Amino acid sequence: MGLRSTKCQLMAASLCVMLLGLSIATLSTVTRYGLHFSVISSVALESSSYRDIHHAAFYVGVFLSMTLILAALLSAVATVRESRCLTATAFFCFALAFCGMIPALCWRYMHSTEVEDSMLDVYDLVYEEVRRNGSSSKRHELTLIHEAFLCCGKHSPLGDTAAIEHKMCHPGTAWAAGRDCLQEMHGFLKKHMGFVSTLLSITIGFTVYGMVLTSFHWFSIHFSNNLDRKGKYTLQGR
Repeated sequence: MGLRSTKCQLMAASLCVMLLGLSIATLSTVTRYGLHFSVISSVALESSSYRDIHHAAFYVGVFLSMTLILAALLSAVATVRESRCLTATAFFCFALAFCGMIPALCWRYMHSTEVEDSMLDVYDLVYEEVRRNGSSSKRHELTLIHEAFLCCGKHSPLGDTAAIEHKMCHPGTAWAAGRDCLQEMHGFLKKHMGFVSTLLSITIGFTVYGMVLTSFHWFSIHFSNNLDRKGKYTLQGR
C-alpha cells in the first residue's frame, strides 16, 4: 500500500466517519427531543432513573459525534497537507471515540432492559395515580403518553383496568385502538435500541479502520520524507 493509495482510502474513510458522526448526532437529538422520549421525560419524577439515562444518552451521543466529526476533519486535512502532527491528532481522536463507543455498546447489551424498565415504570406510576385518584393533571399526562404511542391502557392480571380505559379511551380518539401501551413501548424501544446497536457497530468498524489508516499514513509520510533525503549528494572541492 503506497502513500497515494493510503491517502485515497483515508479520504474515503474520513467521509464515511463524518457521515456516521452526523448520524449519531441526529440520533442523539431524536433521543433527547423526540416526541416519544420527551413525553416520558416530561412526566417522569425528578428522582426517576429514566431522566438520568435520558440525559446521559444525549450527552454521550453528542460527545461521540463531535469526536468523530473532528477526527474526520483532521484526517482529511492531514491527508491533503501530509502533516504528521495532524495525522497523529486524528489518530488520537479516533482512539478517543473508540474508547467511548466500546463501553456504550457494552452497556447497551449488559443493561438492555434498564431503559425499558425505567420507561415502563414512569407509565405505570402515572397510570396507577389516575386509576386511584383521577387527578386532572395526571390524566392530562396520561393522555399525552397515549397520544404519543397511539395506545391506551394496559392489560392487567387483576382485571381492574376497564373503568379507567372506559374514561380515557373514547372511540373518537386516535389512540383508542385497544393496543396495550406496555407492548407499544416495548416494541418502540426494541426498534430504537436495535438501530442504536447497528449504528454503533458500524461506527466502531470504521473507527478502527481510520486508526489503522492514520497510523499507516503517519509512517508513510515519515519514511517518504526520509527517502526523499537519500541519494542526494553534493560535490565539494578539496
